Amino acid sequence: MKGRVLLAEDDPRQARIVKLYLEQEGHSVVVVGDGLAALEEVRRREPDLLILDVMMPKLDGHDVCRIVRYESEVPILLLTARSAEDDVLIGLDLGADDYVTKPYRPRELMARVRALLRRSSGGKELATEPVEYRELRIDPARRTAAVSGQVADLTAAEFDLLLMLVSSPGRVFTRLQLLDSIMGFDHQGMERTVDAHVKNLRRKLGDDHRDPRYIATVVGVGYKAPDE
Repeated sequence: MKGRVLLAEDDPRQARIVKLYLEQEGHSVVVVGDGLAALEEVRRREPDLLILDVMMPKLDGHDVCRIVRYESEVPILLLTARSAEDDVLIGLDLGADDYVTKPYRPRELMARVRALLRRSSGGKELATEPVEYRELRIDPARRTAAVSGQVADLTAAEFDLLLMLVSSPGRVFTRLQLLDSIMGFDHQGMERTVDAHVKNLRRKLGDDHRDPRYIATVVGVGYKAPDE
């Protein structure tokens, strides 16, 4: 899957390296050096993927992520030097689809890029026919999820996570199983990122974790869609 990638990175050397790897995989790449330029470029010509450094001048990556996610469904991959779990989860809570902590291996970054582009294009569909579960109706072909007829604004990761759960009501999935399915490669050590996606899903679906209709927590294991 080749795509149009917007790389927002203020370190010229790092930007050159990442751009080279992206172009070697056949992607077309636009590079900007600050958050405001990234926001303007997304609005001008929406890319297939935004790779966004968190520590950016003029407008930091978290603010860009928040604004872009409000305006667009473009997949967002954060680059962050903040490896603490709470710092990482902030970005996911703002709507980012995935993140890579610095320093990172370019091959790992390219694997994340491939997974995000494949998923956003529908390449990781878990079902082909519409799935109905309680008040939810999920259409994999259109990649839409509606609650009582109202379409929910889900990121690609959130959509795939929800589809996996409601396609098998009652089945318990570990965090690692969910990550392996939605990310498409070994994401071990990052299982807690699922919690951020679930938190966002519950908010967007109007689901109460204390009395869940769509996503129930299985303490010490992971998540499931409650039996109907």
